[in-house]
Amino acid sequence: MPGKADPVPQAAETLWPAPAKLNLFLHVTGRRPDGYHDLQTVFQLIDLADTIGITVRGDGRIERTAGLSDVAPEADLAVRAARALQAASGSAQGAALRVVKRIPVGGGLGGGSSDAATVLLALNHLWGCGLSPDELADIGLKLGSDVPVFIRGRSAWGGGRGEQLTPVELPDRWFVIIHPGVFVATAEVFQAPELTRNSPVLTIRAFFESGGHNDCEPVVRRRFPEVAEAIDWLSHYAPARLTGTGSCVFASCATSAQAETLAARVPDRWRSFVARGLAVSPALARLDTPARQS
Repeated sequence: MPGKADPVPQAAETLWPAPAKLNLFLHVTGRRPDGYHDLQTVFQLIDLADTIGITVRGDGRIERTAGLSDVAPEADLAVRAARALQAASGSAQGAALRVVKRIPVGGGLGGGSSDAATVLLALNHLWGCGLSPDELADIGLKLGSDVPVFIRGRSAWGGGRGEQLTPVELPDRWFVIIHPGVFVATAEVFQAPELTRNSPVLTIRAFFESGGHNDCEPVVRRRFPEVAEAIDWLSHYAPARLTGTGSCVFASCATSAQAETLAARVPDRWRSFVARGLAVSPALARLDTPARQS
């Protein structure tokens, strides 16, 4: 394990990106004794991102100075991540966290998990904790199954709960993402009795040949007609798919121009985004730059 580094002197807020992800497919291959499910997926990082403003405090207090008004600070994954790192590292320092949300909540894009991962990565650096990526991923997994992929910071093949990660090289693609305006609770979908839990195990090669599917999509379509409508609309223009447990749906395009043209057709009743696929998280790139106000 790396030794602890000297804490980074911190006089002002620094800004840290927290990118979203898409699940290019999602197979549920079984139910685990611990209540979770065995999954197979490909995580595609994208350049749609939240921003976390962090100001290091010397008094050990963790506070959220801005964030979603309908999410209590104690329930915010960014705050919980900071406190988990403080407990694991023994750091006496604190932080003020300003969470600027751009990733839709309850959309299957991993925004809360990414916020948590970015806080873990940034504070591990700013506090000089010296924890390894493996140790940060272990802390993150206790906060959410998707946190480790954002800690690792690379598009990846995921197994287990999604935390068993193998980096993969994906084609350079652009994505049109539609948020149909509803919140989908992940737990509700995975507890649904009609959810298929016996998809055959897929190899990485087979995924690239066939593309797989999303086992959660039939459940979400049935329970959320707004999502079904968005998938059906987008499917007129390109193959469309649910990401994670939704509610966002997406289609891939070869160029930014194609994506922008398609996004311009999205009805005004829905929010739409154009995002580029990323091989590496901008949060990792941020760690390679000097701490500064951005």
